[in-house]
Amino acid sequence: MIATHSLPPGLMIAAPRSGAGKTTVTLGLLRALVRRNVQVQAFKAGPDYIDPAFHHAASHRPSFNVDSWAMRWPIASDILAHNSRNADLVIVESLMGLFDGVATDGTWGTGASADLAAATGWPVILVLDVSGQSQTAAATARGFINYRPGVEIAGVILNRVGSSRHIRLATSALEQAGLAVLGSLPRQNDIGLPERHLGLVQAEETSDLDERLNRLADVIEAHIDIDALIAKAKSGKIASAEPPNITPPGQRIALARDAAFSFVYPHVLAGWRSAGAEIMSFSPLADEAPDPSADVVWLPGGYPELFAAQLATAENFKSGVRTFAQSRPVHGECGGYMVLGSGLVDAAGERHEMLGLLGLETSFASRKMQLGYRKAELISDCIVGRTGATVTGHEFHYATILAQPDEPLFRLQNADGDILPSGGSRRAHATGSFFHFIDG
Repeated sequence: MIATHSLPPGLMIAAPRSGAGKTTVTLGLLRALVRRNVQVQAFKAGPDYIDPAFHHAASHRPSFNVDSWAMRWPIASDILAHNSRNADLVIVESLMGLFDGVATDGTWGTGASADLAAATGWPVILVLDVSGQSQTAAATARGFINYRPGVEIAGVILNRVGSSRHIRLATSALEQAGLAVLGSLPRQNDIGLPERHLGLVQAEETSDLDERLNRLADVIEAHIDIDALIAKAKSGKIASAEPPNITPPGQRIALARDAAFSFVYPHVLAGWRSAGAEIMSFSPLADEAPDPSADVVWLPGGYPELFAAQLATAENFKSGVRTFAQSRPVHGECGGYMVLGSGLVDAAGERHEMLGLLGLETSFASRKMQLGYRKAELISDCIVGRTGATVTGHEFHYATILAQPDEPLFRLQNADGDILPSGGSRRAHATGSFFHFIDG
């Protein structure tokens, strides 16, 4: 049944490209709004595990991903409607550039953040990095105004400004173009967050995170007209249907959760729980074994390459999973897949013995980025689904495959429909791939 849901007032924080300052603005704004006692709900457009964890820390509310290529609209609309209830304001952080997606349509769009802005009616605030330019910023912004019908550009935040003259020149040109400038952030090198190869260092690994978020909020409050920004927000409205079920891999799921295994989407866990599954977390880094009463072990992605030596010596964890796999399914996604393999070579070139339930050998000594949407068709029945079933998701890692001797798990395609060679692995009760599940 199709229904129409009203959404709270909202805004999308977007930019022409990655690295323009969207995350800095989003996190500082979220914390500044919380300090004003605003109930603010954050979302992240597109596939991203790391930013939503920072949103959660800044806003004190869990943040959720919404993806227009890999996620069916009934799932996406339910995430938006359900999780924005009781919020005073919604802030969405976009992915890459506002209109950046893939060439072919997915479930309801191309994966561009603009798909979400158009679907909800939430206006866009552009973050423009104006280092090395002034009036030219107005030409960039003007190109956004009429590029896509249904996407409203409501204002601009200037980032990395220099002098007051720099601000004046850029602001004057933008206002002549019909765009309000809501603030100007100075060039500062001491307010960022630490980064590594997949993006920001995870929220749970950033020991002084609360202090950093408060410093970001101080900068936002000092340089952005928050009242004017809030006034740009508009209520959204979406057509939604009853969300389809996300079938859990088992009734009782032993889920690895710690700094090495943190990449699992909240909507997936919520879908498993709503279907009646029980999730029992355990920490491999604490040398914990999975609960022996579980039906399945699920090792999600994360950063096992940073903890490879610790995992290699976690004998209780390793023996527990190996014993479990003698009779019941064990599945690994990306980082979890590498840990199911025989060995992992770290960035320094040292090999560490992993679980050995699959023959996979991976290396970070010579990194190669693999990134993009994926559509996966199951070759045989397993805990992910039945033979012939199709699931959608993405791949994002820097590991090089040295050996992958087992039978493949998927027939894998990218967003253009090209067949990819790395379709995961299956051996006895163990399965895994670099594929991160979103929907299917």
